[in-house]
Amino acid sequence: MHLFNRVKFRTPESVELEFTLAGIGNRAWALIIDYHILALILVGFYIIFWVILVQLSDFWVTVFGSTLALWMMAIAFLITFAIYAGYFVFFETLWQGQTFGKRFAKIRVVRDDGRPIGLQQAALRGLLRPIDEFLFIGAFLIMLGRQEKRLGDFAAGTIVIQDQIPIGSATLTISEQAKSLHEELSRIADLSPLLPDDFAVIREYLQRRSGMSARARASLSSKLAQQIQAIVNLEQIPAGVASDVFLEAIYLAYKQTEY
Repeated sequence: MHLFNRVKFRTPESVELEFTLAGIGNRAWALIIDYHILALILVGFYIIFWVILVQLSDFWVTVFGSTLALWMMAIAFLITFAIYAGYFVFFETLWQGQTFGKRFAKIRVVRDDGRPIGLQQAALRGLLRPIDEFLFIGAFLIMLGRQEKRLGDFAAGTIVIQDQIPIGSATLTISEQAKSLHEELSRIADLSPLLPDDFAVIREYLQRRSGMSARARASLSSKLAQQIQAIVNLEQIPAGVASDVFLEAIYLAYKQTEY
């Protein structure tokens, strides 16, 4: 296992982002929390299932006859698996790579290029989770692999990183110039081609720029600003506006379109 292993992602916008891998300890802690929540959900399901079975016992006997017990076991097993896998798929899709456990452990699943995962990636990870947990196969792969991936990560093209900086506009410092500029950009730029993944890259840069060297920050902001300028069909960045200010204004303008 590589303690505090770090990985670099280069996005399609040629922005290089560096993250710390979550590691087996954080992932195990998150899984323990998720399993406690899952246990409560499953206990509730079994209670409801048993009540329905008792209340409609005559109906079930009529439908299934002597094979009632086998059918009930099969139905309970299928629903249990759906809840088990569905829990991870639902929350990782809804919360961009996090479940309750991952939020508590401050880790997150992202794609191999650093972008947020979607339903397809979450579903592949969820469906392969039972195989990963059989004889601790996933744990061994995480400990022995350089990128600390389990089978579900290999299939889905994902990686689990430490969520060191909370996601949200409250963590960003927005200049007054950008606050004035974003209203103008909303009028002169076409933000509709800007995808959520593009927005995620802008947000990630704005959150992490304070930890970059001045040279790296200037290079990345300029490159990213040019890419975004082309995406939103803007002929040129307004005169006298720095790349960082332009990206801040795009961030605010895009967020405005979400409401």
